Amino acid sequence: MLILTLNCRRFSLQYQLYDWGRRVSLANGKVERILVGDSFVTHRVPGSDPQHRDRECADHRDALKLVLDVLTDPQIGVIPEVSRIAAVGHRVVHGGEKFTQSALITQPVTDAIRDMASLAPLHNTPNLSGIRAAGELLPDLPQVAIFDTAFHQTMPAEAYMYPIPYDWYKKHGVRRYGFHGQSHLYAARRGAELAGVPLGMANMITVHTGNGVSLCALRNGVSVDTSMGLTPLEGVMMGTRCGDIDAGIIPFMMNEAGVSASELDLFMNQKSGVAGITGRKMSRREVVEEAEHGDERSRLALEMECYRLRKYLGGYLAVVGKPDAIVFTYGEGWEDWPVRGLTLQAMEHFGIKIDVARDLEAVRRREEIEISAGDSAIKVFAIPSGEDMVLNEDVARILGWNS
Repeated sequence: MLILTLNCRRFSLQYQLYDWGRRVSLANGKVERILVGDSFVTHRVPGSDPQHRDRECADHRDALKLVLDVLTDPQIGVIPEVSRIAAVGHRVVHGGEKFTQSALITQPVTDAIRDMASLAPLHNTPNLSGIRAAGELLPDLPQVAIFDTAFHQTMPAEAYMYPIPYDWYKKHGVRRYGFHGQSHLYAARRGAELAGVPLGMANMITVHTGNGVSLCALRNGVSVDTSMGLTPLEGVMMGTRCGDIDAGIIPFMMNEAGVSASELDLFMNQKSGVAGITGRKMSRREVVEEAEHGDERSRLALEMECYRLRKYLGGYLAVVGKPDAIVFTYGEGWEDWPVRGLTLQAMEHFGIKIDVARDLEAVRRREEIEISAGDSAIKVFAIPSGEDMVLNEDVARILGWNS
């Protein structure tokens, strides 16, 4: 029983082929530069060097065809034929209030995902493209949608409602939904186990890091608040997203500079955050290096990230009380993400003490590690992302493979 999981973004497609029976990943990779030209795939098989293949991908169907060709390639593939795949799981970013758990993809489910695309246009639209591509190239396989927002449906109304006209919520669904649900769920599971507390009794703060960053406050193992909101734009400062800003900036820029709504959406999602402050898109390593060499805007960007992350952590400590653990979870590029250590080293007054040597070790290693000092009142862990594992588990559960 092999599961192919897909995470389709605007210009990329991440994939993993997982053997559910043996509980092992057979291969994973990423197709990049879809739609924009010079497309390529980086294909990884455990124990082997990454493989690179160039092929133009005009859309996500082309990208999925490339993935299937690589998986069955006689030299670098891991299966003899596509028919070995038994199911496809899709990360779908926005499920609104309609989906409180993963769902078998049917036409009504597809229609609902499409109807909610306005809430996450940069995500749901390519998610749909992946679903349609799989339907065309793998027509006989069941497909499962795993929603980012489902994990956060346990939030109470005082956390998910905005102080705006109530009709906006009733008529248009304007409320906090939250994202990175699979990542926060996995981090909560592992954090509870590492802290020696049953998940159902655990109070924690989990932090999903990367180009997109979000935090989650958990009481008794469930989400009670999260930093992202109606869309993935709200919250802490991110790689290209602004996070929290004064809402008055929007009408001000529309009136003062004649910026349109669509232009503002582009600016806030793709030209803000670290990229907005530095004035260019750089890798985390480049930002750090520029800051070390005296670039004031790179230094300012790092300081702003730390400050805003520290404010959220402080706020969530007030929400959950003394947590059993704070868990940072990371995927690609963690070695370029030093903001965690810089943030936590300034929070000793909360009883958080970081072991600098362990923190540096977490940068070098790709495994679970406690980074708090032995006398820290609050345990802090850094763990690799387990999003893919949650996707696989939900596919198996929906299809009844656990019974």
